[in-house]
Amino acid sequence: MAAEQMADTGDEPGRAADPASVPPARPLDAVDRDILRILRTDGRASIRSVAERVHVSRANAYARINRLVEDGVIRGFGARIDHERAGQGASAYITLKIVQNSWRTVREQLQALPGATHIALVSGDFDVLLLVHTPDNRALRELVLTRIQSIPEVLSTRTLLVFEETDLGPLPDRPAELA
Repeated sequence: MAAEQMADTGDEPGRAADPASVPPARPLDAVDRDILRILRTDGRASIRSVAERVHVSRANAYARINRLVEDGVIRGFGARIDHERAGQGASAYITLKIVQNSWRTVREQLQALPGATHIALVSGDFDVLLLVHTPDNRALRELVLTRIQSIPEVLSTRTLLVFEETDLGPLPDRPAELA
C-alpha cells in the first residue's frame, strides 16, 4: 500500500512541516495531479494500483509519490474519521482574538489541545479559527474556559457549535481539482 511503502516523513498527517526544511516544490504535471487525486480519495491505494490508473510503471509511480512526499506536497497519510462514532460527539469552531505577533506561540499551545483538528490564521473580525472535537459539551466547556482562555495571548474567544457536518473530501465520482 502507498502509505506503508512511503518513507516516514516524521510529520503527523495534516501538520505543516517546518518551511525551512522543505525544498521548493517542483511543478506538478498531469500525472502528478492524477496521483494526488487517487491518494486523496484512497490513501491506502497500492503503488501497483496507482501506477495502473495513471498509466506509468510501478517504479515511476513510486518515485513520483516519494518526490511528492519529499517536496512537502503530500504531508502525510491518514484516515477521515467520523468523530461522533469515535466518541467525539461535540464539535465546535472556536474563533480567537490574539495578541499581535503571538501567532507562533498560540499555535504551539493550540496544537497541544486534545481534540484540536484544524487551526488557521485568518483575516477579519478574529485572528484564529480552531476546529475541535470533544466527547461532550462538558468537555468542550472545559476546553474553552479552562485551557484556551488561560493562554495569556488569547484576548477573547467565541464558540460556534457544530450541529451537523458533511465531509467534502474527494469521492471517486467527484473530480478533485489540484493545480
